[in-house]
Amino acid sequence: MKGTGAQAELARKWCPPNLRHSCLNPLQKVDIHTLRFKGATLANSGAKNFTLACFEEERKALLEFKRSLDDPLPRLSSWIGEDCCKWTRVRCSNQTGHVVKLDLSYLCGKESDYAATDAPMSACVGGELSPSLVNLTHLNYLNLSGNTFHSIPIPSFIGSLEKLRYLDLSHSGFVGMVPPHLGNLSKLLHLDLSTYSDMWVSDLKWLSGLSSLQYLGLKGLNLSQATDHWVHAINMLPSLLELHFSSCKLHSGLPESLPHLNLTLLLVVDLSFNKFQSSLPQWLFNISTLVTADFSNSGFTGSIPEVSLLKDLETLNLQQNSLSGPFPTSIGNLLHLQALHLSENPISGSVPTSIGNLLQLRTLYLSQNSISGPLPASIGNLFHLETLDLSQNSISGPLPASIGNLFHLKTLDLSKNKISGPLPMSVGNLSHLNILDLSFNMMKGSIPKSIGQLTELTILNLLSNQWEGVISESHFQNLTRLANLQLSSKSLVFNINQEWIPFFNASFITIRDCQFVSPAFPAWLRSQFIVYIVLSNVGISDTIPEWFWRNSPHMSWLDLSNNQLRGKLPYLERFGAYVNLENNNLEGSIPLWPYVSYLKLGSNRFSGPIPLNFGQEMSTLSSLDLSRNNLSGSIPHSLIKLKRLDSIDLSRNCLSGSIPRDWNGSEGMSTIDFSNNNLSGQIPPSLCSQQPSLYWLRLSNNNLFGELGPSLQNCQNLATLDLGGNKFSGAIPQWIGEDLRSLQFLLLGENKFTGSIPQQLCALSRLHVLDLSHNDLSGSVPRCLGNLTQLTNLGRMPQPFPSLSNTLDMDPWHMDLDPKGVQYEYTSILPLVNTIDLSSNNLSGEIPEEMRNLSNLGSLNLSRNLLTGKIPEDIGSLQRLQILDLSCNHLHGPIPLSMTDMTSLSKLNLSYNDLSGPIPSANQFQTFNDPTLFEGNLGLCGTPLPTQCSSSPDGNPEVKEDAGEDEEGSGKIWFYVNTTMGFILGFWAVFGSL
Repeated sequence: MKGTGAQAELARKWCPPNLRHSCLNPLQKVDIHTLRFKGATLANSGAKNFTLACFEEERKALLEFKRSLDDPLPRLSSWIGEDCCKWTRVRCSNQTGHVVKLDLSYLCGKESDYAATDAPMSACVGGELSPSLVNLTHLNYLNLSGNTFHSIPIPSFIGSLEKLRYLDLSHSGFVGMVPPHLGNLSKLLHLDLSTYSDMWVSDLKWLSGLSSLQYLGLKGLNLSQATDHWVHAINMLPSLLELHFSSCKLHSGLPESLPHLNLTLLLVVDLSFNKFQSSLPQWLFNISTLVTADFSNSGFTGSIPEVSLLKDLETLNLQQNSLSGPFPTSIGNLLHLQALHLSENPISGSVPTSIGNLLQLRTLYLSQNSISGPLPASIGNLFHLETLDLSQNSISGPLPASIGNLFHLKTLDLSKNKISGPLPMSVGNLSHLNILDLSFNMMKGSIPKSIGQLTELTILNLLSNQWEGVISESHFQNLTRLANLQLSSKSLVFNINQEWIPFFNASFITIRDCQFVSPAFPAWLRSQFIVYIVLSNVGISDTIPEWFWRNSPHMSWLDLSNNQLRGKLPYLERFGAYVNLENNNLEGSIPLWPYVSYLKLGSNRFSGPIPLNFGQEMSTLSSLDLSRNNLSGSIPHSLIKLKRLDSIDLSRNCLSGSIPRDWNGSEGMSTIDFSNNNLSGQIPPSLCSQQPSLYWLRLSNNNLFGELGPSLQNCQNLATLDLGGNKFSGAIPQWIGEDLRSLQFLLLGENKFTGSIPQQLCALSRLHVLDLSHNDLSGSVPRCLGNLTQLTNLGRMPQPFPSLSNTLDMDPWHMDLDPKGVQYEYTSILPLVNTIDLSSNNLSGEIPEEMRNLSNLGSLNLSRNLLTGKIPEDIGSLQRLQILDLSCNHLHGPIPLSMTDMTSLSKLNLSYNDLSGPIPSANQFQTFNDPTLFEGNLGLCGTPLPTQCSSSPDGNPEVKEDAGEDEEGSGKIWFYVNTTMGFILGFWAVFGSL
């Protein structure tokens, strides 16, 4: 039964604050005799029972607000009836009955306490916001976070809710400018406008009206237009406790100082993920009340400021900046510090001993810095430490035995350092350890069996060290939770009994470069649920057993490369994504595995043709390597159907026929290598029609012919064009230098090209290998070759090729070069090779003096041409030159003395020219003891030739033959002597008479 208006007013007047529920809900019957205020009984007004309903105008305002919303589930179905104070997410005052709280947060997600299901974003509350909210004049709490008010700005009428103390509009899809009217909410304590949408402010001056603000969250809000004054606006909020400005596109530097610092109560500051590109000001680190400071990923430079004043600091995050200088020793004064994140900075110096003072530390991240020196023994004082990550630094020396004191440690990552010495036995004390990663160090000695005591261990990574001794079953005795095992060392012997059944069930196993005692395929793998396995270069000489293939549906990664595996491969209908079986003795035909994306079967004994239906059956293939086998037949036409193919290598086989004429591959194709086969015909015009990303094209050492058509002009991203060892003819196209500006390797040697070398090739600023040898080229050596940017001091260090990890292709780039009659296969150092080979052509004229500019050049071969003139006098400026061949030309004059400055020169051939004078004897020339390097030059003398040098009376060197020469030679000598004496006597007779 409803009470009268007088009863309702009585309830409002005497409702005690400590009886929240009975007075908050006006529909509940309340006995006035039981109403108490601070323990005192209230007088009876004469009415025994009454109920209190919500205000009608507020109920209508809420219903109007509901009608403006999109509520597809619906979540606000309880908003019916007279009593709005009973509605879901509505709260009324205990004292007045007015609506004071409206919480509509996360109506479609489990973040809300009231959400019953996990719905998609399409089921979230959205729509418009009705201005009827302004009729809730007593509203002090409004939370609309986590909804989908797409494409509407924050309504300015919210600035009229003057009694608001809590406002959260975060992550609700609002867009546009934040209304400065929010500055009218002078009683606001909490403001959160964090967003993932396109929301921005023109300035933050309106914040000065929020003098009571304690929490300010603007994460993701675009503050780029407020960068000039935002710090001063924040400094006007003396009550501020938390400041969250992460990902706000702030880009101007922070002021180095402030006239007066008002932020004396600040506990949390988050300026992460911005682009300040300035140093961290000291005033930020003078706020002694700070408990959490996050300045990560914001482009801060300079050194870490003095931190001694932050006595209460618990979390300091400075990772992913450009902070340099030594590791600050003052961090050891932060005795309450629990989390220290300094990863991905160029911080240098060693880890200070004072780190051992941080007895409350739980997490320590120092990875990807330039920290050097040994780990201090005081690291063992951090008894509460749970995560220690010092990976990717230059830490050296042995691990201190005190590392075993970190009883609570769960993650120990010291990978990619220079740590040496043994692994301490005390590591067995880390009974809570989940992850142990010591990979890529220089640790030696045997792996202690105490590792078997780490019963909680799930990841054990000891790759790429210098371990010695034996690994046996006892090392894994108690590792019942091990899921990831990684080991490698050339001196490590893996002595596991074939009958062993491990106590663990690992899904990820990598064992590389070890020596298995038994050459049989390891039977202990039979009990493992393998998803990822690498057994590379471990000495297995066996067939792959059937039970292993039965487990194949679970595998996503298989690498058994560099063993002596034999036998044939079965057909597998469902088999993983990455397969590497290269460098084995596998034979038979190429298998068809429909679900394999990366297939590497190079360097085996596979024979026969590539299956005609290969392209249809392997439709998901992204990378294919069948190189170095005995495959025959033609390239199947079905390969053009592999639209995901990124890399294909069919080199060094016996393939014949032509390249499929309508070959266009996939748009993402980066590598094509068909070199060293018996392919014939022309390059198909379609080869570059749909492959703008093609980076590497090798068709060398085949029987391809014809002129280079303009179709290759479309491959404008080519870095390597290798067409050597074919029968291409005609002129070298000018468009190579005009359109293929990304070329680093141009190899057109051993063809039938005619005409002159195009001047346009000099525009290839990235070129560092040019091979035009063994053609019929004529004309002169272009002078502009001396301006090839990559080969001069102006050129930057050659960049490595694109990372092959993106395509999971682990082979290094490889290429065959023949700079001095000996074929070299360059692999990982290929980007550092700088060579010019113009040998075996009909080039004439002089060697351009501009060649002296090629200071980065490593090999120069101009042999077997028709070059004349002298060797350039200052050729010695090519001080990085290792190979120089100028043989079989018509060069004359002396060998320049500047060549003795070429201290890197290891191969030299000047034979069969018209050179004269003495052979230099200093520096590298002392190592050229083979006379064939200088033979065929009648005027040369000196070591290593049998012809010795003498000096004429005027001091010039003269050829002096050995005593055993024939009479004709002696006669010539006497002829020169008599002629010289006659000249001297005649000269003095004339001079004396004068």
